[in-house]
Amino acid sequence: MRDILPVLGRWYAARHPFGLATVVEVSRSAPRDAGAAMAVGPDEEAVGSVSGGCVEGAVFELARDVVASGEARLESFGYSDEDAFAVGLTCGGEITLLVRPVTAERDPAFGAVAASVGAGEPVTVATVTGGPAPRGATLAVWPDRVAGTLGASGLDTAVTADARGELALGATGLRHYGPEGQRREDSVGVFLQSFAPPPRMLVFGAIDYAAAVARIGDFLGYRVTVCDARPVFATPRRFPEGVEVVVEWPHRYLRGTDTDERTVVCVLTHDPKFDVPLLEEALRRPAAYIGAMGSRRTHADRARRLAEAGLTQGELSRLRSPVGLDLGARTPEEVAVSVAAEIVALRWGGSGAPLTATEGAVHPHRFS
Repeated sequence: MRDILPVLGRWYAARHPFGLATVVEVSRSAPRDAGAAMAVGPDEEAVGSVSGGCVEGAVFELARDVVASGEARLESFGYSDEDAFAVGLTCGGEITLLVRPVTAERDPAFGAVAASVGAGEPVTVATVTGGPAPRGATLAVWPDRVAGTLGASGLDTAVTADARGELALGATGLRHYGPEGQRREDSVGVFLQSFAPPPRMLVFGAIDYAAAVARIGDFLGYRVTVCDARPVFATPRRFPEGVEVVVEWPHRYLRGTDTDERTVVCVLTHDPKFDVPLLEEALRRPAAYIGAMGSRRTHADRARRLAEAGLTQGELSRLRSPVGLDLGARTPEEVAVSVAAEIVALRWGGSGAPLTATEGAVHPHRFS
């Protein structure tokens, strides 16, 4: 959804109605996660994807239908052994889609949501999927305000509280309530989609490898900062457009920078006078991934120095070093792919093994 919002914002600003299909629930080996979206707008232009190609043709027709009828629909797609040519997911999973019409009259907060996401401001959108509440009704929830309604004040109150909790976690998923927001009832389905600011990637050491890692980090959706104490290397022209470049001692910069459970830290400096104080700071604060480049000998020396600095074995165990997966990488770009692969595997619990050597679902069920 985040990827297609700029287009949807333009359609909305021009008052072009469009049909928006959002994955609200998945099971087994579904190809996309909850929150994936596809829209059909003016001149039958389609953007986004909900299944990687399996059901997009059917969803295109559904999106056109809801714009024509003005009524939101909930549809499920899965694989049928009895009819292999039916519309469905050949991967064997199942997805449930909410397909709804979006207009300025029906969804007056949509433009504000699109603007907030574009500006990196956190917001959660709650949408009724079914039950004794108007399907497709939306409530936009920011940390300090709300817009819209789900049709009942009690439901709005309960969902607002949950939406802010999900926003703090950057989580997306389907919740159930009673008609007035009762938490022990499940007659009303509400999909909470959080748009937290993009996670940060902090790259330390402005070397050629850093430029490649910064490029792939930007591609993966991170807000990337490159930091180095040496101004001759830390120059914006050496890095992709949009990457922040900071001249500062790495440990000092990190000490003054907020990190959270989604932050990625890549230490590529190769120099103990930079590495050790930086990692001493990094390993004692929240982060999703902390990786450091270097040989096994470099890692052993670095680990010894960090232990002497007082880091515990538990803190040291968070360090991914030598950085990346074993891909046989040589060039900066190949090393960046290796590092990105390790970050993705750690995020989703992947093994890093070739899929031909594993069994079971390719996309195991994930709880948002």
